[in-house]
Amino acid sequence: MTKRILYIEDRPDNRELVRRVLTAEGFEVLEAANADDGISLAVQHLPDLILMDISMPGKDGLTAAQELRAHPALKHIPIVALTANALKGDRERTLEAGCDGYIPKPIDVDRFPAEVLNFIARGRASR
Repeated sequence: MTKRILYIEDRPDNRELVRRVLTAEGFEVLEAANADDGISLAVQHLPDLILMDISMPGKDGLTAAQELRAHPALKHIPIVALTANALKGDRERTLEAGCDGYIPKPIDVDRFPAEVLNFIARGRASR
């Protein structure tokens, strides 16, 4: 069964890289350029995993993660922060906002698909 990933990211170049890496490994990738569109896609498609950029114009990824967690149909879906924010405390803030994990950018394209599968497996185990 194909795993569906939703990537919420405002930068087209980052979305393209993640899409290329994950589709090459057999994942289906949905994309949203902002938090509100991402939340709508999540409700509509119920992905296996949500990858969330934290620094976006308008509604940031932490706020979006909190909204996703509050939605009954989405609260079980793992959310992973995928962000260049690597300052002390950023990882903790993402976890407090409801994210299940944190992958720093730039991604390691060789390890990234396995990291995604690991988060999906961990998310299923906790359901």
